[in-house]
Amino acid sequence: MSEIVTAAMVVIGDEILSGRTKDRNIGHLADMMSAAGIDLKEVRIVPDDQPAIVEAVNALRARVTYVFTTGGIGPTHDDITADAVAAAFGVPCEYDAAAYKLLEDHYAARGIAFNEARKRMARMPRGAAHIGNPISVAPGFSIGNVFVMAGVPSIFQAMLDNVVPTLKTGVKLLSVSIPSPLPEGTIGGPLGEIQEAHPDTVIGSYPKYMDGKFWTELVVRSRSEAALQAAKTAIEEMLDRLLQRS
Repeated sequence: MSEIVTAAMVVIGDEILSGRTKDRNIGHLADMMSAAGIDLKEVRIVPDDQPAIVEAVNALRARVTYVFTTGGIGPTHDDITADAVAAAFGVPCEYDAAAYKLLEDHYAARGIAFNEARKRMARMPRGAAHIGNPISVAPGFSIGNVFVMAGVPSIFQAMLDNVVPTLKTGVKLLSVSIPSPLPEGTIGGPLGEIQEAHPDTVIGSYPKYMDGKFWTELVVRSRSEAALQAAKTAIEEMLDRLLQRS
């Protein structure tokens, strides 16, 4: 079986934690990672605080194949992600010559002053590589296994489109859904036994309410078709037994 590739995400911004901005990037990253066969293992939301960002980036990059950050690479004083990621890697945060020239030319073509605030968007850790930004030009960057991108959803998505083709991909998770008319309280015990007997699967239980009735959606996930089908059969047989008794 191919290597299992994993990822984590650090969402950066006081505005997310305060509720002023509603995050739209977590779900998109999860969808993109699933499509690529990469397991998104953890998401952290941290404030615009350098020690918090450094701690999160260092903890996660040691545990997963890839770390993605969003937010905090803009022109304002509280956009400190570049400084924090540089600190996490123990390298200086400095003006990148290519990014500086890219932004300088962009603002000159638009007749807009390339002031000190806008110049901040050309700063990145020494040795970082650019992540292209086809929407607003200012690049994201990657260093080690960490990809640093904008928080604006359209820009994040465009940057991620440039990153995903460069990543290692893993074996994609297969899944199957099994509807259960029985509540979780009735099937919880037997379902736990099935999970224990089928360790190569992950079984989820999701209560639903529709048309005035409660029911439970059971979802089996596995990288093995044989394991998936074996667990599915065991669940269906369990449901048949319980329904016959009711």
